[in-house]
Amino acid sequence: MRIIQRIAVPASLALSVLSLSACSGVKTSAPTVDNYEMGGMGSPAEGSGSLFTLGKGTSGNNGANTNIQVNAYLWRATLDTLSFMPLASADPFGGVIITDWYSPPSEPGTRFKANAYILSKTLTADAIQVSVFEQLQQGGAWVDTPADPSLASGLENRILARAADLQAAAKNTK
Repeated sequence: MRIIQRIAVPASLALSVLSLSACSGVKTSAPTVDNYEMGGMGSPAEGSGSLFTLGKGTSGNNGANTNIQVNAYLWRATLDTLSFMPLASADPFGGVIITDWYSPPSEPGTRFKANAYILSKTLTADAIQVSVFEQLQQGGAWVDTPADPSLASGLENRILARAADLQAAAKNTK
């Protein structure tokens, strides 16, 4: 037992040091969705049109492609439009934005949640899909209720209008 302890402790220490030294070349700063130009991200107004581009992997020809496959204007417009709701998660690579529950101040017994899916690189009406979920408080518990379909379509229309405004503003700054 004592021999195993004498071998295991130095071996685990050496393994830890090797693991940490392998991470020394990893860059930890990442671009944000708020700043298109940070970290080498191309502005939506530059070069490739309406697509975020993060470039290719550094492992030669076999490197993984890390292009974001969603429209940058729709991405920004969706974040702007849903900013009144708390954000639960945002995946710019998959084009998914999920909010947390939000209760309007005028209706504290009602809460809403939205999931937005950006489905394309192009700025078209079918490139955005929003799902809205609604719950009512009954007897101290939240109960699912069907949300009015006009909520989702209204959010989609606002997102599309905001994306068009962002695209127009980008073209005017060239």
